Amino acid sequence: MPPAPSELAFVPFVSVENMMRLVHHHGIERVLRELTDAVEQDYRRWALFEKAPRLASHSREGVIELMPTSDGEVFSFKYVNGHPSNTAKGYQTVAAFGLLARVDTGYPILLAEMTLLTALRTAATSAMVARYLAPRDARVMALIGNGAQAEFQALAMKAVVGIDTVRLYDIDPQAIEKAARNLADSGLTIVKCGSAQEAIEGAHIVTTCTADKAYATILTDNMVGAGIHINAIGGDCPGKTELHKDILNRAATFVEFEPQTRIEGEIQQMDASYPVTEFYQVLDGIAPGRRDARQITLFDSVGFATEDFSALRYIHGKLDGTDFFQKIDMLADPDDPRDLFGMLKRAA
Repeated sequence: MPPAPSELAFVPFVSVENMMRLVHHHGIERVLRELTDAVEQDYRRWALFEKAPRLASHSREGVIELMPTSDGEVFSFKYVNGHPSNTAKGYQTVAAFGLLARVDTGYPILLAEMTLLTALRTAATSAMVARYLAPRDARVMALIGNGAQAEFQALAMKAVVGIDTVRLYDIDPQAIEKAARNLADSGLTIVKCGSAQEAIEGAHIVTTCTADKAYATILTDNMVGAGIHINAIGGDCPGKTELHKDILNRAATFVEFEPQTRIEGEIQQMDASYPVTEFYQVLDGIAPGRRDARQITLFDSVGFATEDFSALRYIHGKLDGTDFFQKIDMLADPDDPRDLFGMLKRAA
């Protein structure tokens, strides 16, 4: 009989089922508020993190990406895909998992699903930025693109920023109905709209989160009035945008990590000299956020590895004393670290 694995062989694993249990246990709005704070905490120590554009493998159908980072003590990475045609096959557009590890030993300390967690952290990041860039007392949000991320975005803006009304639009009427149904008991006033133009009427925050891998024009310049905050989260790879470039010429644009956003974000349409502000600079007081009530602010969000780090760190901190995880025998741990073969032989 093979020897039992040692405790060092086991890594906590948060499955989809347990991630859902954890979120319901704490309440989704509480999780979104706490996760927003966790993301901001790590943005405030931006200089500590290793930063590089994600490693992306592009194909005709979509993209598969690896997103690593470290603060010098803990390392994380996320595996994530983006395949817009997946929904027609009954698959998710985005599927992901992530890992957290100790830098001093290299041993993993958490493995987790990140399809749900990515939606939560993306919404939390949007809300973190909006509470500094959105108009004061913003109450109305337009949500253009009502797919898998939509409800998370709406609830994060409610929980963190205080919106009370969401105006929904999608080219697929069934997506609008799905989002309206899911948000029906959220406490938000839901308005179903027949066009993107109708959706942004009276909105203080406009979030675009469409999935098509193409240069698209979800918003045109004449649709965008003064004083709004645009949260553009759909453009996240080369060749994929949502906004007409004339909007960018009128807006103050904020990004996560400029070298990555230049490749993947809305600003891929612009000349290399187009000015942007990395958002951490607002938190550090290096650069201003919203300057006045009439300014158009744009968060050109493509998703960055530090946000995944924050999300994994947050979930790891929620596990002690709970059953929201299972231990998986993931690491070979022989009694003698030099005798890996002996461990295999004795297991026969």
